[in-house]
Amino acid sequence: MVSKKKYSKMVEKATKNSPVLKDCVFAFLIGGAICTLGQALTDIYMNLGMEKKDAGTLCSVTLIFIGVLLTALHLYEKIAKYGGAGTLVPITGFANAVSSPAIEFKSEGFILGVGAKMFTIAGPVIVYGTVASVIYGIIYWGTTLFDELSN
Repeated sequence: MVSKKKYSKMVEKATKNSPVLKDCVFAFLIGGAICTLGQALTDIYMNLGMEKKDAGTLCSVTLIFIGVLLTALHLYEKIAKYGGAGTLVPITGFANAVSSPAIEFKSEGFILGVGAKMFTIAGPVIVYGTVASVIYGIIYWGTTLFDELSN
């Protein structure tokens, strides 16, 4: 049996240190490029005559489409290799998280493959996001109710 200290030394020897500053710069640049693309799309849609709200919605749909397309072409993972967390934060990261398992398990069929595996990664995000929004909504409702009662 291997002791914890010996195992820790083996793990430390086997893993290489991550260049944190370089990773942060790449995450910033890639994430910033995705967000800049989103702003550019919104501006283009507004210049075509759409209202800001509609342009923002169409921008989100376009970015989701681009994220899924890049995932299907196995390009998103190559971008994420360099961009790290910069590719996870924008809406394209969520599109990748939903489409990637769906694409991977499509050979198992639409119900047991795509349907069952599609939200494997994104499912917890959806659940926690929904729960957090409900809690925030209750707190917001409570504070506005308190404000109304105190006036």
